[in-house]
Amino acid sequence: MTRDPSITRRRLLRATAVGVPALAAGSAGVPAWLWASADVSTVGRTRFVNRLAIPPLATGRRDTDGARVYSLRAAAGTRRFKPGRPTRTWGFDNGHLGPTLRAMRGETVRIDVRNTLRETTTVHWHGMHLPARMDGGPHQPIPPGGAWSPTWRIDQPATTLWYHPHPHGATARHVYRGMAGLFIIDDPADRRLGLPARYGVDDIPVIVQDRKFDGDNQFDESRPLIGGVGLIGDTLLVNGTIGPYHDVTTERVRLRLLNASNARTHRFALSAGRTFTLIGTDGGLLPEPYETHTVQLTPGERAEVVVRLRPGERIVLRSMPPDLNVNFWNSRFEGGDDAFDVLELRAAPRLAPSAAPPAALAPPPRLAPFGPGRVDRRFKLSGHKINERRMGMDRIDFRIDRDRTEIWELRNTNGTPHTFHVHDTQFQVLSVNGAAPPPELRGWKDTVYARPGAPIRIAVRFRGYADPNHPYMYHCHLLYHEDQGMMGQFLVTEPGRSPGPPPLTQDGHHHM
Repeated sequence: MTRDPSITRRRLLRATAVGVPALAAGSAGVPAWLWASADVSTVGRTRFVNRLAIPPLATGRRDTDGARVYSLRAAAGTRRFKPGRPTRTWGFDNGHLGPTLRAMRGETVRIDVRNTLRETTTVHWHGMHLPARMDGGPHQPIPPGGAWSPTWRIDQPATTLWYHPHPHGATARHVYRGMAGLFIIDDPADRRLGLPARYGVDDIPVIVQDRKFDGDNQFDESRPLIGGVGLIGDTLLVNGTIGPYHDVTTERVRLRLLNASNARTHRFALSAGRTFTLIGTDGGLLPEPYETHTVQLTPGERAEVVVRLRPGERIVLRSMPPDLNVNFWNSRFEGGDDAFDVLELRAAPRLAPSAAPPAALAPPPRLAPFGPGRVDRRFKLSGHKINERRMGMDRIDFRIDRDRTEIWELRNTNGTPHTFHVHDTQFQVLSVNGAAPPPELRGWKDTVYARPGAPIRIAVRFRGYADPNHPYMYHCHLLYHEDQGMMGQFLVTEPGRSPGPPPLTQDGHHHM
């Protein structure tokens, strides 16, 4: 069933107020109405009338010391998403979203950030390997009128990363208002692969966010009455565009997919059962291309896919009902039954030829050999806590030696969706529910969906940077959960200069 996106929280409250007496009298009308109106589908009903906005590409300028320097300004603004009153937004530089930053592996970058908002924010470089004091987490606040200039050397494979605010307790609101952008890393060694690489032509950013609008065209920031994941919207923005289309002039096009939604999981697919080629995930290229019909991304995850088109055809990228592996009730009210038209690709009558991805793309992740059953740390995800603890800004949850590889086990022990994101590193997924990871999890990852009842084991290593004073974070990337305290922090320290990791207890805690 579909519902009219104009159904708002106020209408729901009014309907509930009318229906409660009937419910008390024995009627099942209100639960039935809530259930029937809880799903959203725009599949086949979307009018693709707006050209897909392409975020401006920022390649920076060279400083006298050779560093590549970018400037970002956090600011309030407005954007006309639909007819009528403009929507009040936040963003970088132009008041909504931000430019795509692009740098080469091996370069030193510096990013001069100014905060012109009326409240403190931060800018976190999601997926980036960098010193903890440059990470942009809650410990690097930028006050109103303040500035911050982190600098580091790019030292990781070519990949699609992103940046967004990370203020403690307010991340969901800042991101929801529009503060996000891509950060693309290139590697000269990858040019031999012949992958589509012309930004905005055959290499297309696709930043997907769901939003709710009120009757005045403003973002509705109210949480749903039912559901435990936070803000779920009924309208998709793609690079800030509603109902977008993109004109394709080449036989193959590379889509850099980012799920920048606060809580919604997207399972991307093409119309008419077409397949696409998955070539990369969070931390870079996969070992080999994977031909598939779908790829599922939870908030914060990225994927790079190559789509092949025929002259003159139109293909729709869709977000189909995701596999959340939760009960039917939670699935219904947490987006598990929803489907959207995302983006229409319009092929020109004549297409320039482009090569298929090669059979081998990148070396597979290999951190170290591991003995069977080895687990160094366990993380229990439940409610708004990790290992029965909420985030404490003044508490370090554990320490880990620089360049030491550990095995972490993640367990979602309740029926609500949770993800697990780790700052600074890209990790290797070793197993999912005891089995080898599927192809889409065989590359480097920084965020992974923790399905209820299906433990995941990952191998992590924090290389290069040690700092006894500045922590990194780990947390659920459903932003409402993060803001409610589903987060912890750890220090990376020099080997032999700090106590080793505390011993595991039966419940998975590490006592400090």
